[in-house]
Amino acid sequence: MKAVVSFDQDKYSVEEVTLDPPKPGELKIKLGACGVCHSDLSVIKGILPLPKPLVLGHEGAGIVDQIGEGVTGFEVGDHVVLSFNPACGQCPSCHRLQPQFCSAGAPDGKMLDGTYRVHLGETDLGTMQFLGCMAEYCIVPAVSAVKIDKNIPLEKAALVGCGVMTGVGAVLNTAQVTAGSRVAVFGCGGIGLSIIQGARLAGAAQIIGIDLADNKLEMAKSFGATHVVNGSDGMAVLKVKELTSGEGADFTFEAVGVAQLMVESNAAARRGGTVTIVGVGSLTDVVPLNALLLSMEGKTLKGSYYGDANVYHDFPMLLDLYMNGKLNLDDMVTNTYSIDQAPQAFEDMEKGINARGVIVF
Repeated sequence: MKAVVSFDQDKYSVEEVTLDPPKPGELKIKLGACGVCHSDLSVIKGILPLPKPLVLGHEGAGIVDQIGEGVTGFEVGDHVVLSFNPACGQCPSCHRLQPQFCSAGAPDGKMLDGTYRVHLGETDLGTMQFLGCMAEYCIVPAVSAVKIDKNIPLEKAALVGCGVMTGVGAVLNTAQVTAGSRVAVFGCGGIGLSIIQGARLAGAAQIIGIDLADNKLEMAKSFGATHVVNGSDGMAVLKVKELTSGEGADFTFEAVGVAQLMVESNAAARRGGTVTIVGVGSLTDVVPLNALLLSMEGKTLKGSYYGDANVYHDFPMLLDLYMNGKLNLDDMVTNTYSIDQAPQAFEDMEKGINARGVIVF
C-alpha cells in the first residue's frame, strides 16, 4: 500500500509499504480520507519530536476492513472516525473522566503492545498517534475507532478526528463559552475556524478573528466571526480592546502554537476573563507572565488538549450538528488531494491556502 512516511527532519515522501494484519484488540481500516493537519507538519519539521521513520496521519475516517481477535462492537463495513488519543477506560485519567489524558500508551510510534505493523522493506515504521492514517490502510486500536452513520461523507467526517474536535471542544468543553459573551480567536487556520464555529454554537454575541492573512480573515467571517482584525501591524490586542468597549474579550483563544500569540491572547482578555491555549508550541519556547498582574487581573488560563474530548460522545454530537446544518464541515474542506499529491497538500498548507486540505482515497 501507499503511505506518507516522515524520515529525517524535513524529509518525507510517499512510499510503498507493507502492513501486518490486526492483532488482538485492533482493527484494520481502509481509509476514505485523511486531513492534512499542521501537527503532521510539526512532526516533519521535528517540532513534535516523535521517533522516525514514521507514517504520518492522525485525522482520518474510513471503513472497517478486518477485525482483530477479541474486538466487539464492530462489523466489517462499518464507517468510523479515528481518534488519535486511545482511551483505555481503566487508568486514573479515564476514571477521572479525562480520557484525553489516558496513559494507555506513549505516542512513540509503536502500537499499544509496543510493536510495529508497518514496514518498508526490512525497516519497521512507526505510526503517528497509533494511527498512521495518511495511508491507504492502517491498523488502529479498536478503542481509537468511533462508529458513524454511513451517510456522512468520509472526507467531512475525517475533520472531526482532530481539527474540528480540537477547536469546537476547546469552546464547549474547556472554556465553556457562555451565550452573549465576547470571544477573540488568535489564528484563523483550521483550528481557529473550528473555534469560531464553536463560539457561534455557544451563542457568543461577538466573535473576533485575528490573523495575518486577509484570505483567512475572509474565511473567519464566513464561519461566524462578527469582526476580524489583521494583526500584521502588531496592534491586535489594542484593536480587540477597542471592539470590546476597552475591556477586552470575555474569552480568548490561541490557535497557532506561537508563544507571542499566547502572550497577546492573555493581554486581550478582560480582567476575570478566560484564556485558552489550543495551539501546540515548541518544547523550547517559554511564555512570560507578569507576576503582579497574575493575581491582580484574576484571569483563568487554561490549556486545551484535543478539546477535552470524550470522543464516543463528542464525535457523534459534532456529526449530528453537521447533518442538521448547524456545523459547517463542507466549506472547511477547501481542497482535496490524492495520496501522491501529499507534498502539494503540505505546500498549500504552509502557504495558508486552505481551511483544510484533505487526502482522499
